[in-house]
Amino acid sequence: MRGAVIHAPGDVRFETVDDPKILQPTDAVIRTAVTCVCGSDLWPYRGAEPIGDPHPMGHEYVGFVEEVGSGVTSVKPGQFVVGSFATSDNTCANCRNGFQSNCLHREFMSTCQAEYVRIPNAQGTLVATDGVPDENLWPGLLAVSDVMGTGWWAADAAEVKPGSTAVVVGDGAVGLCAVIAAKEMGAERIIAMSRHESRQKLARQFGATGIVAERGDEGVARIKELTDGIGADSVLECVGTAEAMRQALHTARPGGNVGFVGVPHEVAIDGQELFFSHVGLRGGPAPVRHYLPDLIDRVLSRGIDPGQVFDLTLPLDQVAEGYKAMDERRAIKTLLTP
Repeated sequence: MRGAVIHAPGDVRFETVDDPKILQPTDAVIRTAVTCVCGSDLWPYRGAEPIGDPHPMGHEYVGFVEEVGSGVTSVKPGQFVVGSFATSDNTCANCRNGFQSNCLHREFMSTCQAEYVRIPNAQGTLVATDGVPDENLWPGLLAVSDVMGTGWWAADAAEVKPGSTAVVVGDGAVGLCAVIAAKEMGAERIIAMSRHESRQKLARQFGATGIVAERGDEGVARIKELTDGIGADSVLECVGTAEAMRQALHTARPGGNVGFVGVPHEVAIDGQELFFSHVGLRGGPAPVRHYLPDLIDRVLSRGIDPGQVFDLTLPLDQVAEGYKAMDERRAIKTLLTP
C-alpha cells in the first residue's frame, strides 16, 4: 500500500510501505475513510523533535473494518469505526478510572496517513457507528479521534462549569475544538486568544464571545482587564510552548484551573510561583476513548461540527503539500482522502 513517510525536517514523502497485518489477537485492520495532518505532526516536520530513521506518520483515523483478530468481538468487518490516537484495552484500572490514554497496554498510533491501518487493542479502542454515516459527517468524526477529544479534555481538565469564564490559549484545531467544548459545558464567557482573522471567525462560530489578540504579558493584562482584575475560572492551554503555558497560568484566577493539552516543548514551571498562585493544573494526552461515545453522538446528531477545522482537503498522495500548507499557516488542518 501507500502511505506518508517522514525522512527529515520538511521532507514528507508518499511511498510504498508494508501492508498492515494482524499481529496480535487483539488487532484489527481498517481501510481508511479519511485521515489528516495534525498540528503535533509539525514538531518533527519543523525539526523541533528528532526524526531518526524514516518512518510512517499519522495518528488520526476513521474507516471501515477489513479484518479482526480472534480476540476482537466488539467490531466486525464492514463496520465504520472511530478510534483514538492512543489505543487502550478499556479494561485495566487506568481505563476504568477514565484515563484510557494511560492504559497499561497503551500504544500510540503512528501510521494513519495511509490507505490501511493496523489498530492495536482494537477491542477496547474502536467504536462502531450504527451504519455508515453520511460522508459529510466523516470530517467531524475524524476530528473526534484526536483534536475534538483533546479539546474536550482541555475543558474537562480545566473544570469548565455552567456560567463560568473560560480562556482558550491557542487557535489551532485543538484550540478551536476547545472553544466548542467550553460552550457545550456551559461556559458563559469564552475568550479565544488568537491573532489570525480566519481562526478568530471560526472561534466565534464555535461559541467564543470575545477575542484577545495580544500575547505574553500583554495578553495576560488584557484578560485581567476583561475579568475585573481577577482572571478566568478555567484556562485551556492548547499549544505546548513555554510562552503559552506561562500565559495560561498567569491568566487563571486564584482557585481557577488550567487544562494543558499541548504537547510540552521546553516548558518549565516554577514551583514557588505555582504554589502561591492557588491555580489547579491538570493535563496530558487526552483520554479520547473515554469521550468517544458521547462525542460521536454529538457529531452524528449535528449538535457540534468540529469538522469545520479542516479548511484544506487534499488527496492522500498530496500529503506533503498538506504538511507544507499547515507549516506556512495557509491551512488550519488538512483533511486527506485516500
